[in-house]
Amino acid sequence: MFEDLSDKLGSAFQSLSGHGKISDVNIADTVREIRRALLDADVNYEVARSFTDKVKDEAMESGVLQGVSPGQQFTKIVYDELITILGEEHEGVRFANIPPTIILIAGLQGSGKTTFTAKLAKYLKEQNHTPLLAAADVYRPAAIDQLKTLAQQIDVPVYSIEEKDAVRVAREAVQEAKKTACDVVIIDTAGRLHVDETMMNEVAEIKQRIKPNEILFVVDSMTGQDAVNTAREFNQRIDFDGVVLTKLDGDTRGGAALSITSVVEKPIKFVSTGEKLDALSEFYPDRMAQRILGMGDVVSLVEKAQKQYDEKQAEKLQKKIRSNDFNLEDFLEQLQQIKKMGSISDLVGMLPGVNQALKDVEVDDDAFKPIEAIISSMTVEERQNPDVLNGSRRRRIAQGSGTTVREVNELLKQFEQMKKMMKTMSKMGRMGRTMQGLKNLTSLGN
Repeated sequence: MFEDLSDKLGSAFQSLSGHGKISDVNIADTVREIRRALLDADVNYEVARSFTDKVKDEAMESGVLQGVSPGQQFTKIVYDELITILGEEHEGVRFANIPPTIILIAGLQGSGKTTFTAKLAKYLKEQNHTPLLAAADVYRPAAIDQLKTLAQQIDVPVYSIEEKDAVRVAREAVQEAKKTACDVVIIDTAGRLHVDETMMNEVAEIKQRIKPNEILFVVDSMTGQDAVNTAREFNQRIDFDGVVLTKLDGDTRGGAALSITSVVEKPIKFVSTGEKLDALSEFYPDRMAQRILGMGDVVSLVEKAQKQYDEKQAEKLQKKIRSNDFNLEDFLEQLQQIKKMGSISDLVGMLPGVNQALKDVEVDDDAFKPIEAIISSMTVEERQNPDVLNGSRRRRIAQGSGTTVREVNELLKQFEQMKKMMKTMSKMGRMGRTMQGLKNLTSLGN
């Protein structure tokens, strides 16, 4: 996500490194490079022009800061302006004063509405809400079955009827929520392959009949400027409250994310980065700006880690590291915990500087599979005491895991190096331990 844009912006700032201060000439050159980078990322032309004009004006007005290089000064100016076009403030879901809260989901077919509906239900359930899903996509073949299948995975009820009447489904789902004490109703509406009058009329009628507290427009970020144009048309008809960007982990240049808020003047509320139902995050403009500029997103990373680790687990692990008792069984458990946090490539992008350092390395979500296979092929004794792993045992493990003896040896060597580093890092603060540990675990997967 945003790797190409990050690289080009970094190059633009790097061009200032040989200058002692910001001048009219290097401002013009850098702004030109930034505008080209934004347009290459498929950012709306008017948004890109407005952005660079404001950056230029701010740079011209700013004085020389003592002890701050021109590159750092320019980075700060661009960072502040990125936050502005991304929405400035984080905005979450607005809940009704009197339940149930009604959330209407709209968007084109293929944008990921149904999957997002289930993801949102899981997210809200984790926030101690009791959601009910309404299957109002009554036209697409198997749409209702898809929603029910997803809902079953998270143990959330779905309201549906046999008739193709989306308005009735929405209205009756709200009544069902009141009967069953569900405090949130999420309505999955039908999409089309393009914006058409029938779809717009139906969504507008649902809005009029049920008066939702929140209307979320789901858009496929991979469609670039088409996503922005579609959002504009939807907003003119149904005046939605927020945007959901899906498939940000795909081959996307980021233009939709950087354009849509400025064009429709509505906040991005959620971003989705995968098919798994836990691959959903609230959108924070400042955190996204940091990631675009290669600063990482440590806050989001720690939040993800906190969902998987409790204090007792952390203390137990810390004691093992300090006493040098951290073994391969513990390591396997940590790998599995990290995988629950989401896409490995997404986690790498949250580590400051790591994305740049690994830009030529393909970070695969399956990178840990050989490691898991090797450790799983060991006996309990071998995991707890790797010193017993002689040549014959290593050959057996390689054969059982579908790897080579060389790969087994390399893993054991890296594990010992990591143990030494982790013991050293245990003297650091909790934040430092968490970040360094994640970097070490990531490096073992490549």
